[in-house]
Amino acid sequence: MTEPRAGLVQDQFLRILTREEAMRRFVEAVRPAPLGRETCPLAAAAGRVLAEDIRAAVDTPPFDRSVVDGFAVRAADLSGASQAAPVMLRLNAETITCGHDPALTVQPGTATPISTGGPIPRGADAVVMIEHTDPEGEGAIRVGRAVTPGQNLSYAGSDMARGQVLLHAGTSITAREIGMLAAVGLADIPVWRKPRIAVLSTGNELVEPGQPLGPARIYDSNGPIIAAAIEENGAMALRLGIVPDDEARLEAALREAHAAADAIILSGGTSKGAGDLTYRLVGRLGEPGIIAHGVALKPGKPLCLAVCDGKPVIVLPGFPTSAMFTFHDMIVPVLRAMAGLPAREEAQFEARIPARIPSELGRTEFVMVALAEDAEGLVAHPVGKGSGAVTAFSQADGFVAIEAEADSLPAGASVPVTLFSPGIRIPDLVIIGSHCTGLDAVIGSLRQQGLSARILALGSMGGLAAIKRGEADLAPIHLMDEASGIYNRPFLTPDLDLIPGWKRLQGFVHRRGDPRFEGRSLAAAVAAALADPDCLMVNRNQGAGTRTLIEGLLKGARPPGYWNQPRAHNAVAASVAQGRADWGIAIAPVAAALDLAFIPLADEHYDFAVARTPRNPAPIEAFRIALAESGDALRALGFTPA
Repeated sequence: MTEPRAGLVQDQFLRILTREEAMRRFVEAVRPAPLGRETCPLAAAAGRVLAEDIRAAVDTPPFDRSVVDGFAVRAADLSGASQAAPVMLRLNAETITCGHDPALTVQPGTATPISTGGPIPRGADAVVMIEHTDPEGEGAIRVGRAVTPGQNLSYAGSDMARGQVLLHAGTSITAREIGMLAAVGLADIPVWRKPRIAVLSTGNELVEPGQPLGPARIYDSNGPIIAAAIEENGAMALRLGIVPDDEARLEAALREAHAAADAIILSGGTSKGAGDLTYRLVGRLGEPGIIAHGVALKPGKPLCLAVCDGKPVIVLPGFPTSAMFTFHDMIVPVLRAMAGLPAREEAQFEARIPARIPSELGRTEFVMVALAEDAEGLVAHPVGKGSGAVTAFSQADGFVAIEAEADSLPAGASVPVTLFSPGIRIPDLVIIGSHCTGLDAVIGSLRQQGLSARILALGSMGGLAAIKRGEADLAPIHLMDEASGIYNRPFLTPDLDLIPGWKRLQGFVHRRGDPRFEGRSLAAAVAAALADPDCLMVNRNQGAGTRTLIEGLLKGARPPGYWNQPRAHNAVAASVAQGRADWGIAIAPVAAALDLAFIPLADEHYDFAVARTPRNPAPIEAFRIALAESGDALRALGFTPA
C-alpha cells in the first residue's frame, strides 16, 4: 500500500469525531465477536469464558446426607424430648461415615451414628447433633432435644439438580465456578479462545522499569498498565516492549504483531508532530485502515482507531491518564465482546435487607447475598443452601456481616455489602419463586436479547410475597386452588396478572419392578402404598404446588415418610431411585432421568405472576418474547408450552 498523502493525513486528524460517532464507526468496522471455541482443562479454567451453557449431569449432593456429626433418627421419636425428659434410643449396629453405604433401616426407637457428609439411612428423616446426646451404656443414647424432619441434613439435588443449567455461556470462570464444575464431575469445559492482544509502547523517551533512567527519559508505565487491564478483561496480553521512533524498526514490529495477534494496542505516537510515525505506519497494515484519528474526549483527544484486515489496531495517547481513560471507555467493550464477556458495569455497595436474617449469638456470621432492585433502591437477598452448597457463591454478588453480639439483621436494615467482584451488574429481570429446568431455556433465549436475569428459588409462596413487596419482576408459581381445581389465578391479588408458562406432567414415581405398584392405576398404587406399613413415601415441602396434589391423594392419611419433605422434584426422584423411599410425586422429566416408573397424575400449570403495572415494562416484554421463542426447547425437555 502506498503511503497516504500528507494533506489527507492532516485532514483526517483535524476532523474530530464525537465519542459516539467514533465508537459507532469502530464497532461497525470490527464487528467484535468471540474468536472460536476450544476445550480447557478444569485446572486451567480460571479466567476463561464459557462458550456454552453447562448443565448438571448429576444431582449435588447425589444422596441425602448429614451436615453434622451425630445420629440419624426418626424425628417423631424425639417430638417430646427435652433436658428434663430425655428420650432413650437404641443404637443400630453400624456407623455411617463418608463413603459408607448404609445397610440398616432406622426403625422406630433406634438411631444410627453418622458423620458429617454421611448418607442418610432408610427410615431416618433427621440428624440429632452429638453434643445434644449422652451415652446410655454400650448400645443406647439419651437425647435431650427435639428435632424436626429434615433438620441437619441436606437432600439429594438440593444444591444442584440434574439437568439444571449451572452456568450460562459468557460466564467468566472464577474459583467459585470451578467449585461448581468440579462438584458435577467435569474435567474439561468448552471456552472461547482468549484474544491475543499485542501491546507495544513507542517513543525514544521510554525506559523499561528496572533499567537506569537517563536524562529526559521516563519509565514506561502505559505498557504494563494496559497489559494488566487486557488480562482483567478476558484477553491475553502479548507484551512486546518498547519500540523507538524509528520508521523501519516500528514498521517491522507492527507487522510482526499484526501477524501474531488478534489486535494491537500501542501507546504514544498519536499526535501530528513530525516525529510521530505511528499513524502513518498503521495505515499500511491493511484495509480499511484508520477509522478515527481524534476524538472529542477530555482526556483522550489524540486517540487513533483503525481496523486492518479485520484486526483492531488502537493507538492510545501517551499520557497515562488519557491512555487509560480511553482504553476503559472505548476499547474495553470491544475486547470483552471478542473474549465472549458481557459488558462491564459499575458496582453498588449499599443495600436493604428485605426480611430478617437470624444469626447465632457469639459468632460473627457472613451471609452471602444477591443484589436486586426495587422502588427504594438496592435489595440484598440472602443466598444460602446450607454449608455444603457450592452454588451460593455463583449466585451471590457479595456478603454482609452480622456481628457476634447480634442475633439477627432486622428486616429493612440498610447494610454494607462487600462485593465479590467490582464489576457486578444488577440484572434486568429479578425472578423469585419456584424453579423449573424449563425456565433455563427461557433465560437462555432472554440472554440472546442482551438481557440478564437473576433467579432466586424461594418457592411459589415466597415468590408471591416478593413480587407483592416489589422486590421481583416475575414470580414463577404452580399453586392449585383446592376448592376450584384452578391453578395460580386464584392466588393473585388485583394488582397482579399472570403470564401463562407451560404444563408439567406430575405423577406417582416408583422403582421399576416394585410388585406393589407395577402395572397398577394411580388409585390402586396409592392404596397399595397406604396399606403397607413398610412402604415409605417422600413428600414435598409446605407451600409447594405439588404438596397440594399429594394432600388430595392422601385424603388426610399420614403414611410413613410423610414428614420427609424436600423442596425439589429432583430430591424426590433421587430418594426413590436410591431406595430411601418407595414412592413420591414428581414431574415426568426427573423420573425419566433416573429411569423411574411413572404413573401420570395431573398436568400442573407453571405460570408467572407479574405486576399489572411493572416498574420495568421492557424486560417483561422481552421475557414474553423469549417465552414464545422457547417452545421447541421446552417441548424437548418434556414440557407443554401454554
